[in-house]
Amino acid sequence: MGQAREVMDRLTEALTTTPDIKAIAELYAADAVAVTPDGGEIHGRDNIVEYWRQMTDAIPEATYEPVYSYEIGNTAIDEGFFHGKNTGPIQLPSGESLPATQKEIRIRGVDFATIDEDGRIASYRLYFDQLDFLGQLGLLPEDLPA
Repeated sequence: MGQAREVMDRLTEALTTTPDIKAIAELYAADAVAVTPDGGEIHGRDNIVEYWRQMTDAIPEATYEPVYSYEIGNTAIDEGFFHGKNTGPIQLPSGESLPATQKEIRIRGVDFATIDEDGRIASYRLYFDQLDFLGQLGLLPEDLPA
């Protein structure tokens, strides 16, 4: 197992089990960039950590079920299922928040983490179906066209 795989596994562990915001912060470079479906392009460690804090507050007891794990050079790639119950507020991009739905979610996603020469995540990309996520939370209008 290489360094990229080790860092990605540590990130997954810090996001699940018992979320550890300090451990998450230590994994990212100060000038890291992350791209997520719901957060867009996020610049800087502090902003990325805030994104993860909001997610772990919304779904604090999440688990991760890996399907595929790869490492190519300084990049680790994971595909799997993120599962948990929404027991905390959901932060919206507008700054507003929604109360917890108390609903279970199980979302398939893929993430890529590219590690810099210091062994920190310099570039992170996360892909998941936002409509599926919102639908499982019961946050989509009932009259959406098929």
